[in-house]
Amino acid sequence: MEISTVKTPRWFVRRDIDGLFGLFLDNLIQILLIVNLCQGVLGFSPSLVYGRILPGIALSLIVGNFYYGWLAYKQGQREQRDDITALPYGINTVSLFAYVFLVMLPVRLTAIAQGVSSEQAAELAWQAGLVACLGSGLIELVGAWVGNPLRRLVPRAAMLSTLGGIAITFIAIGFLFRTFANPVVGLVPLGVILITYFGQVRFAIPGGLLAVLLGIGLAWGTGLVSWDNAKFATALQPIGVYIPRLWLGDLWNSRAVLLDYFSIILPMGLFNLVGSLQNLESAEAAGDVYPATPSLAANGIGTLVAAICGSCFPTTIYIGHPGWKALGARVGYSILNGIFMGLLCLTGTVAILAYFVPVEAGMAIVLWIGIVIVAQSFTATPSHHAPAVVVGLLPGIAGWGALIAKNALRAAGLGTPDKPLTPALIEQFKLSDTYIDGAFALEQGFIFSAMILAGITVYIIERDFRKAGYWSIAAALLSWFGLMHSYRWTVADTVVNLGFGTGTPWAVGYILLAILFFYTEWLARRQKGNQKVVPSSSQDAFDGNLEK
Repeated sequence: MEISTVKTPRWFVRRDIDGLFGLFLDNLIQILLIVNLCQGVLGFSPSLVYGRILPGIALSLIVGNFYYGWLAYKQGQREQRDDITALPYGINTVSLFAYVFLVMLPVRLTAIAQGVSSEQAAELAWQAGLVACLGSGLIELVGAWVGNPLRRLVPRAAMLSTLGGIAITFIAIGFLFRTFANPVVGLVPLGVILITYFGQVRFAIPGGLLAVLLGIGLAWGTGLVSWDNAKFATALQPIGVYIPRLWLGDLWNSRAVLLDYFSIILPMGLFNLVGSLQNLESAEAAGDVYPATPSLAANGIGTLVAAICGSCFPTTIYIGHPGWKALGARVGYSILNGIFMGLLCLTGTVAILAYFVPVEAGMAIVLWIGIVIVAQSFTATPSHHAPAVVVGLLPGIAGWGALIAKNALRAAGLGTPDKPLTPALIEQFKLSDTYIDGAFALEQGFIFSAMILAGITVYIIERDFRKAGYWSIAAALLSWFGLMHSYRWTVADTVVNLGFGTGTPWAVGYILLAILFFYTEWLARRQKGNQKVVPSSSQDAFDGNLEK
C-alpha cells in the first residue's frame, strides 16, 4: 500500500509568530518614522497624519500582505508543498526619505516663502506627496510586464549581491550599532535569536517571541525605558477610529507635481521596481519561485491604493525573504502582519504600542535577517562568482558611508541655511585621503551600479567579454541621464541630478570600459584561433624532427 506524500500549505503555523514579529517590527519602524518626520519636519497636524496618511497606509498594507499570503498559499497548492514562505511586503524606506525631503519639504518651504500659512503649506506638501506616490505606483505597475525579461538578463550574483550590500549596511550594521550602544538590553535578545536559528535550539515558546519579551523586560528593568506621564498621555491622544477616504480631487489639483518632481519620482519608481525584482530572485534562491508579473503588479497596485487613499509613501516587496523562510514563517505571518498593521493605523494606537515596546526589544530579529541575506549572496550563487558578489556589495557600502558622512556633518552643525553643505567640503575630506566625492557618486543609483558592476564581473569571470561590454554601455546610458552617479548639492544633502548629460564623466568612463571589453573579446577570439593552429604545426615539426 502506497503512502501519499502530497503536501498542502497551511494558513498558519507556529513559526509564523516569529515571522510576524520580524515583519511587524520592520513595518512599525517605518510607521514611526513617518509619524515623526511628518509632524517634526513637515509640520503636519495629528489629524492629517492619523486621519489621512495612516488610513491610506493601512489599506495598502492590508491589500499587499493579504495578496502575497494568498499567492504563497496557491503556489504551495500547485507545487504540493507546505514549506513555501510568503513574500514580505511593506513601506519602501528609501522612497519614504526621498519623498519627505526631496518632494514634500521643498513644496512646503516654497509655499511658506510665498506667504502661505503653515497649515495650508502642509496641505500642499501632502498633496504633492500623494502625486509622487501615485507616479511611483504607475511605474511599478507598468514595469511588472518587463520583470521576466530582466530576470533572464541579469545574473543571480548581480541580483543578490545588491541586496547583500543593502542588508549589511542599512539593516545589519545600524542595528548592530544600536545593540552595542545598549549592550545590557541588546545582547541577550540577539543571543536568543542566534541560538534559535543558527544553533537550532527550541525554547518553550518561539525564539522570536522570547527575544522580544526579554528585550521588553530588560529595557524597562534597566531604565532604558521608564514611565513618563506626559509621554503616556501624548501616546493616548490619537486613539480613535479613522475611516479611509478617497482623495482623487487632491491628486488632480496637484498633478503638476508629476512634471515638477519627475527627476525624483522616476528614479524612485525604477529603484522600487528593480529592488522588487531582486527580492523575487532572492526568494527563488531560497527555494520559492513566484511569477514576476503578478507579484510586481500587486506591488504597484498597493502603492496606487496608498496614494488614492491618502498615503504619500510607496510600498514594495521587502528585502529579507530568505530570513523569514529560515525563521520558519510560511503564509500566516504575512496575513497577520496586514491585520495588525491595519488595526494600528486605523485606530491611532501606533504611538501607545511604541511607548511600551521599544525598538531595542525586537531589533535582534531584523539584524539576523540582514545577516541571512548577506550569507545568501554567497551560498546561492556559483562559488566561482564570489568575486562578483563582493564587487556588488561595494556600492551599497559606499552609499551607506556617504550617508554616515553627511549625518556627521549635520551633527556638527552644517547642513543649515546659514552653513550649507558645499563642494568645498570635498577638499577637506581629501586632506585625510578620503575621496568622499566618489562615495557621493556611488550613493546615487547604487542599486543600479551594484547590479551592473557585479554583472560585469560575472561575465569577466565567464570570459564573455562581449556581454560585459553591453553592460558597460547600459551603465553609460544610465549615467548620462543621471540615473547613476550624478549628484547635485542641496543645503543639507547631495541628491540625484537627473537630466541629459548630467553624468557625462561617468558615461565616458563606462564607454571606454566597453571599448576595452570589446577589444578583449576580439583578442580572446584571436588567441583561441591561434591555439587551434599551434598544436597542429608543433606536431608537424615534431614529426619532421623524428624523420630526420
